[in-house]
Amino acid sequence: MDVKSAFLNGFIEEEVYVRQPPSFESARFPDRVYKLRKALYGLKQAPRAWYARLKSFLLKSGRGGDTLIVQIYVDDIIFGGSFHALVSSFAEQMSREFEMSLMGELQFFLGLQIKQGPEGTFIHQAKYTRDILKKFEMGDSNPVTTPMSTNTVLDANEDGEAVDQKEFRGMIGSLLYLTATRPDIQFAVCLCARYQASPRTFHRQAVKRIFRYLKFTPELGLWYSLGSSLSLRGFSDADHAGCRIDRKSTSGTCHLLGTSLVFWSSRKQASVSLSTIEAEYIVAASCCSQLLWMKATLSDFGLKFGKIPLLVDSTSAISVAKNPVLHSRTKHIDVRFHFLRDHYEKGDIDLIHVVSVNQLADIFTKPLEFDTFTRLRGYRLKVLTMHSSRGD
Repeated sequence: MDVKSAFLNGFIEEEVYVRQPPSFESARFPDRVYKLRKALYGLKQAPRAWYARLKSFLLKSGRGGDTLIVQIYVDDIIFGGSFHALVSSFAEQMSREFEMSLMGELQFFLGLQIKQGPEGTFIHQAKYTRDILKKFEMGDSNPVTTPMSTNTVLDANEDGEAVDQKEFRGMIGSLLYLTATRPDIQFAVCLCARYQASPRTFHRQAVKRIFRYLKFTPELGLWYSLGSSLSLRGFSDADHAGCRIDRKSTSGTCHLLGTSLVFWSSRKQASVSLSTIEAEYIVAASCCSQLLWMKATLSDFGLKFGKIPLLVDSTSAISVAKNPVLHSRTKHIDVRFHFLRDHYEKGDIDLIHVVSVNQLADIFTKPLEFDTFTRLRGYRLKVLTMHSSRGD
C-alpha cells in the first residue's frame, strides 16, 4: 500500500511558524505567520512526526495473539499476516485512518521484483540489471561465466591511467544496490569499491567484467522455499592477508534460516591478522555476533533456538575457541573476539568443522574457479540457489 502525502499526517509537538506563501497572503493580516499543527514536506520534524503517528496507530490497533508483520519505507508499506482475514482487516483500518492506495499482492518494491507461488517466493532484480547494463553501455558486451578471474590481483595501480571518478563511482553504486539479491557478486563488487578514491583503467576493467557476468546471468535471484525448516545456522571463512595494499584479511559470512539465505557479508577486517588462525577466529566471532542478534530478533516472532551451528573450516580456530589453555597463545588478539568462547560455553552456539569444499562463505572471500563458483552459487540444499524468473 502507498500512503498519499504521508508527511502531512504527522502532528508536531514543537512550536513551528511559517511565513505565508507568496501570492496566498491574507488580505486582512498580510504580515502575520502561521502556526503549524501538522508537519509539512521540507520540515526537519516531518519524518519523525509521521513515524510517531503511524507507530501510535499501530500500537493502538493491536492484534491480540495474531501475527502481523508490517514493513515501512517512508510512505510505502508492505504487510502480511498469519491468515487472510487479519490482512484484510488491517488494510481496512489503515484506509479509514489514512488516505492511501492499495496496490494488491506484492510484486515490486524498491527495485526488487517479487514472484510468489505455491512453493515459495522468488526475489530478483532482472529489470534493474537490464537497466544498468543499458545505462553503462554494457548491453552488447561479451558475457563471462564468473564475476572475477582467479588471476585478477587488484591493487592501487598508481602508474595506471586515471579514469572518470564520477562514472566509476556510479558503476559501483549501481552494483552495490544489486547485491541485495545477488550474493554471487558481493565479493567482486566490494573489492572494486575499495578503489573509488583513485580509480584506474585496471579497476574499471574489473568492474566491467562484473557487468559482463551480469549479461550472462541477468535473471538470477534468491529463492525462499515455503517448505524450508526454521533452523538457524551460520558459515564463516577468511582469506588471510588477502588485501595486496595493507595485507588485511577478508572476512566472509552467510546466515541461513533453513535453506534460505537471509544475511551475507564480505568485508575487509579492521586489523592485520598475524596468522590464518587469527583471521578465521575473528570472522567466526563476527559471525557469532550476527547469529545472536538474529536469534534475539526471531524470538520476538515466537521462534526459539537451542545451540546454533556455526560452521568453520579451520580446526585450529575451533580449538582456540573451545580450549582455554590455547588462549595464552592468542593474547595478541583483541579481547572482544574472545566472547566467541563465552557463548560456546553458554550453549548459544555450537562450533562445527566443515570441509573447505562445503564452506559456503568461501564465495565471499576470494575469486573462485568456474566449477567451484557455480557449485556454491547453486548449492544443492538451495542455500545459494538462484532460480530464474521463468522458474527454470
